[in-house]
Amino acid sequence: MSVLEYDRLFETIETLVFHHSPSGDEGEIDRWLLNRFQEIGVEVWQDAAGNVIAKTPGRPGGKSLAITGHKDEIGAIVKTIEPTGLVQVRKLGGSFPWIYGEGVVDFLGDRQVVSGILSFGSRHISHESPQQAFQKDKPLNWEDAWVETKCTPEALAEAGVRPGTRMVVGKHRKKPLRMGDYIASYTLDNKASVAILLALAETVKNPPGDIYWVASAKEEVGAVGALYFTNRQQLDALIALEICPVAPEYPIAEGEVPVLLSQDGYGIYDEGLNREIRQAAEEGAVALQLATISGFGSDASIAMKFGHVARAACLSFPTQNTHGYEIAHLGAIANCIRILQRYCLQE
Repeated sequence: MSVLEYDRLFETIETLVFHHSPSGDEGEIDRWLLNRFQEIGVEVWQDAAGNVIAKTPGRPGGKSLAITGHKDEIGAIVKTIEPTGLVQVRKLGGSFPWIYGEGVVDFLGDRQVVSGILSFGSRHISHESPQQAFQKDKPLNWEDAWVETKCTPEALAEAGVRPGTRMVVGKHRKKPLRMGDYIASYTLDNKASVAILLALAETVKNPPGDIYWVASAKEEVGAVGALYFTNRQQLDALIALEICPVAPEYPIAEGEVPVLLSQDGYGIYDEGLNREIRQAAEEGAVALQLATISGFGSDASIAMKFGHVARAACLSFPTQNTHGYEIAHLGAIANCIRILQRYCLQE
């Protein structure tokens, strides 16, 4: 794989990362994606659930396929605003305060983005301060943290920051890091998968059947967008793009070899569809890792569990620190593109 290919992939992911997209408040990424799919030259629209959907038409009578990469990211949601202006938040998706650490976070107010500092309290304290327990004895939870904005409640209200406002890690510290052939960043979970979707929409032409490229909404809070889409669109198969956790309990090696899942926390994937994907990988001389994992779900496994699709699969790239500051090999992301380019053109 060429350095140029990795460079282009890194740049696309970086652009996507800088567009905030907490679950349910995804307008910033939506506007960019709608414009980008139009530039690629495919039909694109947004449905009532917030999914951004592009379509590459296939030949008449062919089987229909959807490939999803969710566009929403984890974060937090405002619970209360105290009279002092301190903001209390609770998790949105699988986030923990220690993922972000003390530092800049952004509130996506109705009228203005307000930055604040996620705070845990001073370290130079005695047993008289409740925060001392978090230095030694107790895990830090959202209930123990707060966000300091140095704004009055009135100023926050004027900006449109209220209970229900989404909070994400600040753009101030969202820039991805290039580590040779690896990329390290917040939100690779979703933004690298969307980068794969864009590459496929740009390169797959005249497939045997219709293909829907779905940047799905609200995946982190229950695959809401994918369930809405698959409940209304008849499909022969659904493939989700995802991260795959690198952890001692799984036989998954980091590096440039993608992972095809047979099972996750929501159930088994379709063995026939997996066989077709493995065949496409073999024909393209791309290696695959095979795994079953738990504590995980995808658009595809959830849609299949609820009976919206008969055949579903999940193709993923090995990732360290999943749902944190994630690290993945650009080659694994590129190899997902290669496998699916070949698969999408199979008769």
